[in-house]
Amino acid sequence: MGHGIVQVLLRHGYSVALSDASESFLAKGRGRIEKGLARDVEKSRLTAEQRDEALARLTTSTSLDSVAAADFIIEAITENFDAKASVWRELDARAKPGVIFASNTSSISITRLAAVTRRPAQFLGLHFFNPVPVMKLVEIVPGLETLPDTVDRSEKLALSLEKTPVRVNDFPGFISNRVLMPMINEAIYAVMEGVAEPQAVDAVMKLGMNHPMGPLELADFIGLDVCLDIMKVLYEGFHDSKYRPCPLLEKMVAAGRLGRKTGRGFYSY
Repeated sequence: MGHGIVQVLLRHGYSVALSDASESFLAKGRGRIEKGLARDVEKSRLTAEQRDEALARLTTSTSLDSVAAADFIIEAITENFDAKASVWRELDARAKPGVIFASNTSSISITRLAAVTRRPAQFLGLHFFNPVPVMKLVEIVPGLETLPDTVDRSEKLALSLEKTPVRVNDFPGFISNRVLMPMINEAIYAVMEGVAEPQAVDAVMKLGMNHPMGPLELADFIGLDVCLDIMKVLYEGFHDSKYRPCPLLEKMVAAGRLGRKTGRGFYSY
């Protein structure tokens, strides 16, 4: 998600400071950004000269100090509250006044994240969809204390990236994952209970419901660990058994079968 967001920002003329936990992660991210911008050239979205100029506007660092001068800070780390809160506390101590804080969280409470900073009025959710260079939707999620100006400026940013911003309220999973993840979870239950093999479940949803990807193929694409984290947020947020993560999902994550990123999930890659 992070490298996709950076690619789109660079494509539309923004200067970006990218920070990650290690030099190896930064090198991998920069490689993906370069590859994505090369595709933009192939698709005639950019010229080769514009690609080179875009890459010249990218700086990388393992220090969060590198983003302290930014006007807009977007966090796109793992879907875990404690990890995100730790990063936001550090950013809050470094960032300049007037900056907008945006979390790319797909399910965690924006109000709760904003509360770990001293500027909840300038904090909101900005949920991009994967793959970011292709998908048009951005969920705009104000927290309880978010000011209208913060929302307006964030919507203008999304529009400048040729995205479609949609405002949703701060509930677990927002709209996208409150609807999507229980469907994926139920598809996993169908496999666990022997209703059908993964290929059959996906075929029914693609051919019968006209979905471009079946729910299990999509789960592998998202990452089964991410799916599990989101289901846990829904379960803990609503205290409703209909959001209980499927035991097979928990077992596969425990086994390290996380989908595309590990080479094996419901399918092999």
